[in-house]
Amino acid sequence: MKTAIIRISPYLRGTGCLYHQIEVGFDWVYLRVQSLSIHCSVKSEHSVAAKTGGCFPGDAQVILEGGATKEIRDLQLGDRVLASATADGHGPLLYSPVVSFLDRQPNVTKIFYIIGTDAGLNITLTAAHLIFVTDCTGGQSELGWEETVEEPLLGSKPGGKPSWEAGPRTVFASEVRPGQCVLAPQEKGGSQTTFSVVTFVKEQRSTGLYAPLTQHGSIVVNGVLASCYAAVDNHHLAHWVLAPLRFFYSLIGPSEPQTDGLHWYPWLLQKLGQMLLDAGHFHPWGIEQGHR
Repeated sequence: MKTAIIRISPYLRGTGCLYHQIEVGFDWVYLRVQSLSIHCSVKSEHSVAAKTGGCFPGDAQVILEGGATKEIRDLQLGDRVLASATADGHGPLLYSPVVSFLDRQPNVTKIFYIIGTDAGLNITLTAAHLIFVTDCTGGQSELGWEETVEEPLLGSKPGGKPSWEAGPRTVFASEVRPGQCVLAPQEKGGSQTTFSVVTFVKEQRSTGLYAPLTQHGSIVVNGVLASCYAAVDNHHLAHWVLAPLRFFYSLIGPSEPQTDGLHWYPWLLQKLGQMLLDAGHFHPWGIEQGHR
C-alpha cells in the first residue's frame, strides 16, 4: 500500500509574484504555484529505507582540531570537531567536543540525500536531518562581510554587497533545493563561513547511520555546516531540550564506549514530542518506530 504525504507552506504569500516551478523525482513531486509550495512524496508505509531519524553515513568526514580529518564512523567521544559557535549558525566556527551519539547503527542501509554545491562540496545526510541554509541570490560570499568587486555578481545588489532573502535557518535535508545556499568554512579549519550555492540534490543508498552530538549542537561534515539534530523542524527547540544531556556529559566527560542504536534520551523526547507537538513539526520519515 502506498501513502501520499503532502506538505504545504505558503512562504511566497504576499510577494505579488506569479511563479510556477515543477520538479519531479522517482518518488516525489515538488510544485510551486503562486503562493503555495507543495512537496508530495509517495513511499511505502513500512519502508525501512525511508523511515529513519537524522544521521550521516559512516564515510562522511569531519575536521578535527589541528586540521586533520576523520570519518564519522571513527569518531570518539571527546574528539573536538569543527562546529558553529552559535545555535543560529551566524557565529564564527570553533572546535566543539563530541559528547555523545544520538544514533549509531553501523550495519543499517538507508536512503541518504546528497547535497552538492558550486564549490564542489557534497554533504550526505538522511531526509529528516536538519541543515543550515539561506535563500541567497548573490552566490558565494563570506557570511557577515561585504565584498568589493569590479563587477556585481549575478543577483547581487549594486556596490558589491551580496544579497540573500533571509539569514541562515535550518530545514530538513529533503527540503533543500538548488539555488539555495549552505554554509561552509571559508578555508579548511578556518573560523569564517561562506555561502556555497546548492547545484543539485539527489538520493543514494549508503550503509551506516551516525549522529554525533557536539556541545554546540552543530557540526561541519564534508565541508558543510549541519545541525546535530533531526526529525523535528526547530533546531533551537531541539538544542534546548537536549541541553540537560549535553550538560551531563560535559560534567562527567567521555565515558565507556556507547552502545549501538538510538540513544534513550532522544527516543524519549520523540515520544513526548509526539504527544505535545503538532504532527506538522515532525518530518514524516523522521520518527523511529521503536527503541533499539
